[in-house]
Amino acid sequence: MTSTEQQPFLSIRDLRVHFSTEDGIVKAVDGLTFDLAKGKTLGIVGESGSGKSVTNLTILGLHDRDRTRIDGEIVLDGQDLLATSERQLERLRGNKMSMIFQDALASLSPYHTIGKQISETYRKHTGASRLEARHRAIEMLRRVGIPQPDVRVDDYPHQFSGGMRQRAMIAMALVCDPELLIADEPTTALDVTVQAQIMDLLKDLQQEFGTAIIFITHDLGVIADIADDVLVMYGGRCVERGTKEEVLRTPQHPYTLGLMNSMPSLDGPVDVPLSPIPGSPPSLLNPPSGCRFHPRCAFAEKVPGGLCSGESPVLEVVDGRGSACHLPKEQRSELFADFAGTRHN
Repeated sequence: MTSTEQQPFLSIRDLRVHFSTEDGIVKAVDGLTFDLAKGKTLGIVGESGSGKSVTNLTILGLHDRDRTRIDGEIVLDGQDLLATSERQLERLRGNKMSMIFQDALASLSPYHTIGKQISETYRKHTGASRLEARHRAIEMLRRVGIPQPDVRVDDYPHQFSGGMRQRAMIAMALVCDPELLIADEPTTALDVTVQAQIMDLLKDLQQEFGTAIIFITHDLGVIADIADDVLVMYGGRCVERGTKEEVLRTPQHPYTLGLMNSMPSLDGPVDVPLSPIPGSPPSLLNPPSGCRFHPRCAFAEKVPGGLCSGESPVLEVVDGRGSACHLPKEQRSELFADFAGTRHN
């Protein structure tokens, strides 16, 4: 394999996204690094305000350049997106990279039919005729499982159910066969049956097109179903990385452990109460010093010398696996096992 072929399809290095507001500088993303290969799915998980959506909007170039300071590097298939003009980004969006938003009803125009919105996207990037674009829209609606697509193509978004609107959003995102698909909590407002259908659809389409997918969610159950690798964000930073199996079976950061313990267990006793993470996510206007999770961490007192509040831990990654925590790894494993055991006993 050549060195070119070994390069990741998407490479992000030390990304920092800071917003200027009347109250000060919001450090929405503060030093994020990760890679994504074609045909793979990266799950990004974290509470609201952790920087998940900002990261992906920055990849797409959907930010106010006058009020936003962006540092670092975003390279998509060898192209530096941060050095790319707005006109070039417009050509890439919807074509080379695309996004499925969380709220399909808010993202789709109520004034135009589903078919027109899908076909206009296709025409913009391919120069196809109106008839060709309409046929393509019907084909995509059929592909994502919309019944009677040749009829529903002329319906408006309010005439679709929530699950069908989300399918239509996926059809529009995929109409130009993008190589990178960003899904921003696309199943949050759907019932579990429709969630499962959407997840299966994304996996089938990924196998068909070889698409690289970034899947944003706060639901570790969804991550377990769809992701190959997992990146856990907290306070604008990555606190843990690894394969799905590594992160979910042996979490190495107290925040990841807290997320897992706050979810109900299907194989444990039914009367065991959930263990929510105490406190609230940090303000990104004035984030805590040191480890940003330390005010909520059950293990901060185990680290001597006030290190957690005084020094930011380094994310040490070896073979794609790493976490940013001051606790020694051996002590971490023992403490985490005991902590998890108290919940299930």
